[in-house]
Amino acid sequence: MVKLLSRIVGRFRADRRGTVLVEMSLVVPLILFLSAGVFEFGNLIHDKLLMEAGLSDGARFAARCNSKLYTDAGLSAIDCASLATNIAVFGNVAGTGSARVTGWTTAGVTITIADPNTCKSAVDPNTGTVLYLSTTSQVCIVTATGTYAYSSLDSVGLLSLFNITTVTLSSSHQERLFRF
Repeated sequence: MVKLLSRIVGRFRADRRGTVLVEMSLVVPLILFLSAGVFEFGNLIHDKLLMEAGLSDGARFAARCNSKLYTDAGLSAIDCASLATNIAVFGNVAGTGSARVTGWTTAGVTITIADPNTCKSAVDPNTGTVLYLSTTSQVCIVTATGTYAYSSLDSVGLLSLFNITTVTLSSSHQERLFRF
């Protein structure tokens, strides 16, 4: 009986058929899992970068927008903050078309244009440290902040395996206020 069992095990060890199938059945699930993770993380980073680019564009527009210039010229006043919000989300002042990031709305963006009365000092009065390089003593800042709920269910869905359905992405961008 031992001899028969030894002969069967010997034939099994000598037979190389099916070894690739066994190796592939062990490796392929791991490769697929890692690939799905790379795609999911890539989508998340892509959405974050698009959101940051939009906030940068919106803050840049708001820093250079001057509604007083319109009213002084006898034109109707414009709301620089809402136009900048449209630029941040949609890439245009009209707020039309598709959003830079699917599902991102203007409700997730806040553009704050500093009031000239609340501008920051360019130099710290306590230490004398230069906070902002400026030729003036006061520096006004425009801040654009935004949040976006990234849903893993809209893409690969790997995060949902770990019971993570949404990840809130947030970003902020500041520009120095220019008035001409």
